[in-house]
Amino acid sequence: MPHLSQDQSIPSGGSVGTARLQHLERAALTHGVPVEDVLLIAVNLYGITSDQDRNRARVNLRLVRRPNTPWQIIVPLNRPASPFLLRGDELSLNGEVVAHVERIDADEAVGGYFRNGGRAATLNPNARSRCVGCGWCPNTLEAAADPKMQEEQGLDALLRALGEQHPRRNLAELTEVTVSTGCFEWEEAAVAHLTALRPALERAGVTARVGFLTSVLRSDEAFATIATQVSPFVLRLTVEHFTRRAALMKETKANLLPEQIPDLLAGARAAGLDTSYTYIAGIDPLEDLARGVNALADRVSEFPNFQVFQAHTLVMQAMRTPGAERLEYYLQARTAIERAMAPTGLRPVGWECYRPLWYFTYAGEDLVNGPR
Repeated sequence: MPHLSQDQSIPSGGSVGTARLQHLERAALTHGVPVEDVLLIAVNLYGITSDQDRNRARVNLRLVRRPNTPWQIIVPLNRPASPFLLRGDELSLNGEVVAHVERIDADEAVGGYFRNGGRAATLNPNARSRCVGCGWCPNTLEAAADPKMQEEQGLDALLRALGEQHPRRNLAELTEVTVSTGCFEWEEAAVAHLTALRPALERAGVTARVGFLTSVLRSDEAFATIATQVSPFVLRLTVEHFTRRAALMKETKANLLPEQIPDLLAGARAAGLDTSYTYIAGIDPLEDLARGVNALADRVSEFPNFQVFQAHTLVMQAMRTPGAERLEYYLQARTAIERAMAPTGLRPVGWECYRPLWYFTYAGEDLVNGPR
């Protein structure tokens, strides 16, 4: 794989601010990807300099070169070393305007929110903001408005509130409801919640597929219960990274060994469930990333959620694998993942990830860009 010379990539360390658009253009040419993809990866990696004191924010923007496609990203806005500067509604790269920002919202841990133009919802029903177990997780930096709920009454109330917030006040439009929380520490608690969620959704007129981000669902018995009482269902296994798991993860994630993951996903599929996983690029060395993704390629039915590792603090910066402070790492990771995943026929889905490695193309093919 060709490597960029020092002047072809955004430099690391204090010289990052010297990067210009032509550096990104050279990187894009070297890797055969659109410069717009490189630009958005770089924004995710380096964050934004602004006068807003926000650790994390949801930013809606349109690129100058492709203004017809809106994007939502989640980035820190207080990165003084970043080459990206936000002034007013203009996002510039060392003085050259590259995007116009339409909206900024605090990235709070809330009870629920919509995605995909109101056709998907994410629920945080178990106080996600209290989950502080993994060292690289930014939850501790977020404001919290997601109290722990009682099952039936709490779920019904949450769904009623979401119905009022829906763009067309019609939850029947939902095709996917994702439960996103790290606070179900035991399989039994997770299964109990899921079996309570399905009837709550039915009471709200929702027939959507349920997705669950978790590492605690592992047994054939749990998969069988979910298949009969919760389906349609997709297990989104929180793999996150393959190396240094005990050092960087809480125990309920770390005790799932990398060599156990392929069989776990296969067991879920054998029960009739859909499968996927989440992965953070920037923690594993590239060879471990490639080996792990290859081992799981034929065990998933949905394209995994691959995201750029955002180091919000000095401690998080130290968690990166050597070289992952540079843009080059993520372009090489993108290529390695495409080699493993392209033969499966699965493709990235834009609204599922706000820190992705793909925007306008994947493995040389144009992506269809719907709502974010």
